[in-house]
Amino acid sequence: MTDGGAVLPWLVIRQDEGGNRYRVGRYATRAEAQRVADRLETRGRQQLYVVEKADRAAT
Repeated sequence: MTDGGAVLPWLVIRQDEGGNRYRVGRYATRAEAQRVADRLETRGRQQLYVVEKADRAAT
């Protein structure tokens, strides 16, 4: 998938207490996605943020 011509294969996924999963964003590199996930986790909410490769998340 592309966004303005850029390939963005890394996803940040938020999973809430009920097991529901939502895509937060797409990123070009795993490191960039992990920085976003880490920043969101520091906010103290009871939600899990994970980084997944887009092709793996679709299965």
